[in-house]
Amino acid sequence: MADSRIAVYGAIVANVAIAVTKFIVATVTGSSAMLSEGIHSTVDSGNGMLMLLGLRRSKRQATPEHPFGHGKELYFWTLIVGVLIFGVGGGVSVYEGILHILHPSPLADPVWNYVVLGLAALFEGASFLIALRQFRAANPGTPFILALRRSKDPTTYTVIAEDGVALAGILVAAIGIYASDRFAAPVYDAAASIVIGLLLAVVAVILIRASRELLIGEGVRPETAEAIRQIARADPRVRAVGRPLSMYIGPDEVLLTLDVEFEPETPAEDTAAAVRRIEAEIRRRFEKIKRIYIEARSLESEGGQTPDLKTESVNTPART
Repeated sequence: MADSRIAVYGAIVANVAIAVTKFIVATVTGSSAMLSEGIHSTVDSGNGMLMLLGLRRSKRQATPEHPFGHGKELYFWTLIVGVLIFGVGGGVSVYEGILHILHPSPLADPVWNYVVLGLAALFEGASFLIALRQFRAANPGTPFILALRRSKDPTTYTVIAEDGVALAGILVAAIGIYASDRFAAPVYDAAASIVIGLLLAVVAVILIRASRELLIGEGVRPETAEAIRQIARADPRVRAVGRPLSMYIGPDEVLLTLDVEFEPETPAEDTAAAVRRIEAEIRRRFEKIKRIYIEARSLESEGGQTPDLKTESVNTPART
């Protein structure tokens, strides 16, 4: 999580500096695209603060009302960030573009726009590289796109998404400003504002969808669930294994429940030992599975059934 904070802090500093400069130049030149970029950077700054709030609140200790902790609060604030990007960033940018198409006004001095966009590209690029480096360090040896799809830590990939679309928006704004100045047609600047708004909306929808899946109880990948079943089946005492039920309760914490049926006449002490072996192997293979609940049952040879043996094992955070 410390690495995630570094990426978020870097994004906030860059966006605050860029937003102030963009608004000043937008006021001087009258550029709709530059105004949209200023709005974009302001929204990104606020989003970074919300992500820091989510990080802090998600680390609170478990309580009787929240026995599994507050890890999911980070996903809630990511959802809010997505809504803000869509409504405030994307919506206002599109509105500004449409307004300038209906009431066009020529650019006063496009040179300052280019200067600010160049500086913005440097700041956004630096923030993007910081977040990318932190993300790659957390996912060594995994292809970038695959790691991005599998990541359950929204802080870093949100910064990557925001900075990536910011760099694309800078390019779009530069093209719109150049075309407006070159052909004396303010409509190009206004169109650039609309395109920037649509880019923000697309990123917002992606973030909202990812947050929704995690908030409603997304579990481990199917291949991971099958590997867990194979671990349990490999024990010589195990007769059958149910479908693993899992849920992310934080970026680095998974809850797992598993039904395991043992061979007839398996003594209780052997059942308990087998459960411990299964838990240890699951932890060794999948360090994010911190809480393991195994319901073990052993059938007697006469067809009767012994009471269920329910065990709980909570992994310590030493390997996070």
